Amino acid sequence: MNERITPGASLAAILDIDGLIVRYGTRTAVDGVSLQIRRGEIFGLLGPNGAGKTSTLSAIEGLLKPAAGAVLVDGIDIQRDPLAAKARLGVQLQASSFQSELTIEQIVRLYAGLYGVRLTKQDIVDRIRGIGLDGELGKRFKSLSGGQQQRLSLLIAVIHQPTLLLLDEPTSGLDPQSRRQLWDRMEKLRAGGGSILLTTHSMEEAQAVCDRVAIIDRGKVLTVDTPKGLIEKHRTDPRVTRVARGEVTLEDVFIGLTGSEIRD
Repeated sequence: MNERITPGASLAAILDIDGLIVRYGTRTAVDGVSLQIRRGEIFGLLGPNGAGKTSTLSAIEGLLKPAAGAVLVDGIDIQRDPLAAKARLGVQLQASSFQSELTIEQIVRLYAGLYGVRLTKQDIVDRIRGIGLDGELGKRFKSLSGGQQQRLSLLIAVIHQPTLLLLDEPTSGLDPQSRRQLWDRMEKLRAGGGSILLTTHSMEEAQAVCDRVAIIDRGKVLTVDTPKGLIEKHRTDPRVTRVARGEVTLEDVFIGLTGSEIRD
């Protein structure tokens, strides 16, 4: 069973989640999640709506305090030393919060300054050219297409060269061309030594870019393996064979383990 870990990548964890529990009042959103993300790995977190994916990401970012458990980013506890841990993180959320009236150049300068990254005008031009927005420095963010906004958002997320990048449904709403471009960008980031944790509802995306995936539901991790490994592991599971139409796919495994009902 081949895992697509970058040659030479260390198997030491860049992200170590141990017994994570997140509660909102009396409701438990994340119930004892334990995961390890390796250096140089693209790891997918799959689950239906309300499964606990976003709450897990929020705990990793240090945006909420878990009821129990620990999150270590590059060996640093996010709760004990949040500044040092967050300095190693890059985050691209599903919805961008960039100021709509700012230009591309203003946004890049603003976030470079926030991260303490010194960029010359030529540095900015080169980076913008790298995401296919050459000549658009003066264009306002609100005027960009969805794909252009996603590419700029990813550029900002990695402007300080984080060791771990968190992507929350990064290709949601993108056309096939923009989605493939974003996949290429993720591969380049990984090739440069970065690690990526992404959430997605796309089984195609999980199989195309992820070295390993975890399926989470009702706050618990149900299974972890390579996409191919999950199919092999659950190929004869009655829950999976019941929903499969022909050869078992990753989507069949996902639906078999999490159920067929639609989640809001």
